[in-house]
Amino acid sequence: MKPFTTLEALAVPLDRANVDTDAIIPKQFLKSIKRSGFGPNLFDEWRYLDHGEPGQDCSGRPGNPDFVLNKARYQGAQILLTRDNFGCGSSREHAPWALEDYGFRVLIGTSFADIFFNNCFKNGVLPIVLPAAQVDELFRQCEAADGYRLVVDLAAQTVTRPDGMIVKFDVDPFRKECLLNGWDDIGLTLRHADKIRAFEEKRRAEHPYYFA
Repeated sequence: MKPFTTLEALAVPLDRANVDTDAIIPKQFLKSIKRSGFGPNLFDEWRYLDHGEPGQDCSGRPGNPDFVLNKARYQGAQILLTRDNFGCGSSREHAPWALEDYGFRVLIGTSFADIFFNNCFKNGVLPIVLPAAQVDELFRQCEAADGYRLVVDLAAQTVTRPDGMIVKFDVDPFRKECLLNGWDDIGLTLRHADKIRAFEEKRRAEHPYYFA
């Protein structure tokens, strides 16, 4: 998992509440357990005018010109502004995989579904919860100005707006440490590789018949 320290990036406003994981990555694309390759099908039913299928080349599919991610001014965005209860529905981990594979590193909203919220941290995506008034202002500014960029500093736990306003956010200390260091669950386990190896060697010596 890539470490997250600071990010200065373009923001895009997805002005919809209760966006569920089936909208984030539809069910027909869940056949792979690899973490990559889901970006082209992120928000598939909203991004395209036709019905997508697994393995389909998305480059030639007709895009929905009214969907915000297809607008030229938001191309390359890495920060997604969201509304209430983003990531609700099923617990599929493919949802943060698709967001990260598309290029999003930060989500900012008023609330996130619990399982989705946890899965984001495990996959290098930082979900930030802010009060509704602050999220409303971010949406207003983002929609009003082309090239709207934010600076997110995880160590300082701040979001800096283009007007210089600094907004503080809370984050669990353990999750923060994991993101700063790029530790997913496997990375956390491998930090104790020497102890695990020593335990296995001791176990093999004491109970060789387990390994016969």
